[in-house]
Amino acid sequence: MNESVAREVPAPPSEVEDEFIETLEDDEQNGRRRIALELTLTAAVIVVSLALWSFLASLTSPLVLPAPGRVGEVIVDITKNGSVFKHIETTTLEIILGFILGSAIGLGAGIALAWSPLLRRLASPYLVASQAVPKLALAPMFTLWLGYGIASKVVIAALIAFFPLLENTVVGLCAVESEKLMLFKSLLANEIQTFTKLRLPHARPYIFAGLRMAMLFATVGAIVGEYVGSDVGLGAMIIVSDGTMNTTLMFAVLIILTALGILLYKLVQWMEMLFQRGGVVARLRRTR
Repeated sequence: MNESVAREVPAPPSEVEDEFIETLEDDEQNGRRRIALELTLTAAVIVVSLALWSFLASLTSPLVLPAPGRVGEVIVDITKNGSVFKHIETTTLEIILGFILGSAIGLGAGIALAWSPLLRRLASPYLVASQAVPKLALAPMFTLWLGYGIASKVVIAALIAFFPLLENTVVGLCAVESEKLMLFKSLLANEIQTFTKLRLPHARPYIFAGLRMAMLFATVGAIVGEYVGSDVGLGAMIIVSDGTMNTTLMFAVLIILTALGILLYKLVQWMEMLFQRGGVVARLRRTR
């Protein structure tokens, strides 16, 4: 009898904390192994892609497909002379500002639509219509209204970036199980408490997924804006290289733009990881 009662006594908080920390350490080790495997596979894919690229380049004119070695030389040259940095800075600023503006609109509108089913039904056709119109067709209008400066590019980037975050926010906030909603209702939780304690934590993975997509869409939007009218930025460099038939420079700029997009995407992933770890640490402190 005493032995069974002793077994039912919960472990002290210090033991629970130690077990929790060990679990986190195991997860970190598994994460390192997974990252190492992903990096190895990524490196293998890059090597194979470069070999295939070199082979295809040897079969055609450099004007059509330049060799990767020559493209690498151009990247080194424009990096050494510093001519590419002002274009990278301008495009990066347009992407980040467009991402921030689009995220604010998407998150705010998503919360409002999830909160009010009537508003969601009324606004849904207009939101779909705003995405059905090609943004390349709208870009000249924004350039005419806002000028050839950075403002028009930021607005175009935000217009493209906000919708995936809005959709993910609405889905995440509305996809809560009815049993959990009934539980909160039985506990006499009001709408604000239900939103902050149930709906918002449930929607967090959806929101971060929308943020990652919004960053990629903001990159596309900034380049679309630069295509229409700009004399600085990576998109402007692509237009110039196309007009001068400099295919090697065009490929070099595309590679730089791709690397920039990947870096910004990883930045959002890193922010998500920090946010999740902060939540874990906060829960751990509450158990002490």
